[in-house]
Amino acid sequence: MKLSDNTSVSMPMRNLLSILAAVGIGVYSYFGIIERLNNIETQGKLMLADVEKNTEFRIKWPRGEMGNLPADSQQDMLIEFMATQIEAMQEEMEGMMSNTVNIKRAQQDIEKLILDTEKLEDKVRANGSH
Repeated sequence: MKLSDNTSVSMPMRNLLSILAAVGIGVYSYFGIIERLNNIETQGKLMLADVEKNTEFRIKWPRGEMGNLPADSQQDMLIEFMATQIEAMQEEMEGMMSNTVNIKRAQQDIEKLILDTEKLEDKVRANGSH
């Protein structure tokens, strides 16, 4: 048997169509499998990126490196406001403590003045009766 480009082959049309259908199904299946593998690979890469971001978030969020929740920010502002109020109250209390010392000193001075006044009144009475 000699084969060349002029060799004729006779084949029933049914067989030719079967071969073409088999080749078409094979090519379609191959590209379907390749597409499915590409989709799975893409999903795997996306999941890996999500896992890395999640790991970063899980580590950095408690440390405060990724920001705060709005509720946390509000609480921080309230704490800061209360701290300034407490400082102002402490300063006022310290001022009152020195006022207490001044009041005690003033009371002692008044008592002394009352005693001195009584002595003077006694002297004046004593001078008036002589």
